[in-house]
Amino acid sequence: MGDNRHEKIQQRAYEIWEREGGVHGVDQRQWLQAEAEIDREDALPKTREIASSDVLTVEALAMRTGITPEQAQGLIDRLGNDRAAIEEAARSLAAGQRNFSK
Repeated sequence: MGDNRHEKIQQRAYEIWEREGGVHGVDQRQWLQAEAEIDREDALPKTREIASSDVLTVEALAMRTGITPEQAQGLIDRLGNDRAAIEEAARSLAAGQRNFSK
């Protein structure tokens, strides 16, 4: 079980790294995020499918992009399964908030 868990975390950390544009120097944060996501998924009942609006997806989007979970949920609700559009909208929203707060 330990090796399988490690492999799952390693794969997820790599996916996070790719989604974030292959930025180096944040590997520890990406590993910890992957570890938390895998642990939460493993705790879910095995018969339950994870929907696009699942709290794990919402939380991960909010953490990656710097928006609130409520904003992340709104984007997912509005844009459906188009991951690229959701990521782009979230990054634009976060950038707008940073510019507004200056």
